[in-house]
Parts: sequence; C-alpha cells; structure tokens
Amino acid sequence: MNAPERLPLTGIRAVIIDLDGTMVDTAPDFHVAINRMRAEFDLVPLPIETVIEFVGKGSENLMRRVLGVDYAATDVEAQFDRAMAAYQRHYLAINGQYSSVYAGVVEGLDAMRTQGLRLACVTNKPISFARPLLEKTGLAPYFELVYGGDSLPKKKPDPLPMLTVCRDFSLLPAQVIAIGDSSNDAEAARAAGCRVLTVPYGYNHGQPVQAIDSDGIVDSLLIAAHLIAA
Repeated sequence: MNAPERLPLTGIRAVIIDLDGTMVDTAPDFHVAINRMRAEFDLVPLPIETVIEFVGKGSENLMRRVLGVDYAATDVEAQFDRAMAAYQRHYLAINGQYSSVYAGVVEGLDAMRTQGLRLACVTNKPISFARPLLEKTGLAPYFELVYGGDSLPKKKPDPLPMLTVCRDFSLLPAQVIAIGDSSNDAEAARAAGCRVLTVPYGYNHGQPVQAIDSDGIVDSLLIAAHLIAA
C-alpha cells in the first residue's frame, strides 16, 4: 500500500483547531468530574493517566470506558444513563476550573488572525461544555465557528465536521488545515481532503503521536502559524 501523498502547506486560508489536548489541557477537569461520578457509584477513583487514555472520542465513549473498568459490557449499558447524567452534572459544575491553556496557543491564534486566516474550533466535546470552556479561557473571540461533538449528525473521525467548516467558509478542503492532538483529527482531515498538523503534548488515546498520519508534528500553535505563513 502506497503512503498517502503529502500536499504542500500552501494556499491555506482557514484553520480548524481541536480543543481538548490541543488548545486546553482539560484532563484535570475530566479527572475530577469522573471521580466525583464514580464516588456516587461507590467505585474507587481512577488515576489521571487512565482518564487520559479514555479522552478524545466523545463523552459517550469516555463514560463507557470509565464504567468498563468495573462493569461487564451489559452492566455498562445498564448503568450508562445514570452515570452520564452524574458525570455531566459534575463536569458542568467545574468546567474549566482545573484546566489550563497550553503554551503558545494564544500567541499562535494571534499570529493566525494577523495572517488573515479564518478560524474554527471543532471538538468532540459536547457543545454545552465546549462553548463555556472557550469563554472561560478567553479563546472564544478567536473563532468564527465552533462545532461540538453533538452539533452535527457525525463527529470526528468522520469528515463531516471538517467538510461542514469548509462549506461554511466557502473554501475548498485543500485551502483548510486542521490542527489536533489525536488520530481522530488526522483521520477526519484526511478523509475531508484537508491538510493536518499534529501537536505532541495532547492525549491521542494514550498512543504515540508519531504513528498519526499527518503533514507534520508542531510543538505549538505558534510554530504551526509560522509554518503556514512560510
């Protein structure tokens, strides 16, 4: 099987940026909310390293993985609705309190905006969690568009969110680049026909980012902005 063709990073007019693990280190928020939920079920707390491995494919998958530590598959489904409701209640109560914006994010967004690039945030996080987090961290004003995992019929790694941004911006996929920390972002971008860059400091379901099929690994959004400008 031939390796996929690498398109040059030229002609970029818009950037789609992931949220958790790319712009904001939200693992501490997940950790607190999940363990508060688990306390209601009389389950032992999970270490943050385990929680990080479960992050990235949406809240439903996260909750099933968390419950799967202690329950068989049939019992996971039996407990799912109650656990999800408890998790969402706890998460909304602390959303952003334990999180922090990664180094280079604000500087990178400023540079992209100065370059005239249009910006969209596409995350698998529910939109009711994503918008308040962007507001709390001061990142919301940078983005023309924000799509959460429940904003559209399909979420990443499906290409629909990326294609929807391209349509909304009236741009071809080749004019749009996605930046994320996981295989979800890269697979969605590749399937949509967008370029993609990966940051190495996020979650990626506990897997090494070097295994992701992307157009390059960048240490920060500021470096990504410089690469796009070049």
